Amino acid sequence: MNRRTILITGGSGKFGRALVNHFLAAGDSIVATCRTEESLEQLKTENFSYRERFLGCKVDLTEHNAIELLREELDAQAIRPDCLINNARSLGFLKIGEDGLVSRENFTNEYLLDVVVPYELTMALVKQQESQLKKVLNIGSQYGSVAANPHLYTDPAIQSPLHYSVAKAALAHLTKELAVRLAASGIQVNCVAYGGVEGRVDEAFKQRYAQLCPMGRMLRDDEVVGPVDMLLSDKCSGVTGHILAVDGGWGIW
Repeated sequence: MNRRTILITGGSGKFGRALVNHFLAAGDSIVATCRTEESLEQLKTENFSYRERFLGCKVDLTEHNAIELLREELDAQAIRPDCLINNARSLGFLKIGEDGLVSRENFTNEYLLDVVVPYELTMALVKQQESQLKKVLNIGSQYGSVAANPHLYTDPAIQSPLHYSVAKAALAHLTKELAVRLAASGIQVNCVAYGGVEGRVDEAFKQRYAQLCPMGRMLRDDEVVGPVDMLLSDKCSGVTGHILAVDGGWGIW
């Protein structure tokens, strides 16, 4: 397999870190974005042995000129990614008021980061001079296709961010639109819609989740990378515009 250059946004997050580690170990070159200097330095330290194939960029993708600045950095270093993984997110945008309502600011910012930024960044790489972009992978959610099940939560209005689901649904449709519009350029655009992954929940939540999911459990950390690896491989050259459900069967009943 030819070694690739993969741009991963949100490189220091739960999913991002797993993806960065996996593809570096596989021999690919990685460009990872992080929102803070602290998270960037930590990611650099973790991947010091791969430093010749790793570039970290501190950038807040919600800022007005962030995409332009990122592309300028890539151009300055003659980097033309083969693959883009849109993975950036902010837990801060998912906060809900005590009255159970989502503020306009959080709703707008969540949509901006989940939908607008992936669109802008994809098109920036498409328009990059001598672009090498061939594959785009959006990180989605089961809640992009089904509504949140209130039985999973002890306080659904507060614990289940409505705007997260709406943004992920829009991301799924963006995937299909871009797949059609970029097909003539030989670019595949797909999305992995994950179910809940262990790590940030207590045992009671895990037990409720298990009762609502055909596989009877949440996803493990080691199950995150495989679907992305598959869709970015040459073996999936015939797949585009697809929303791959990796949710333990959550969405089928």
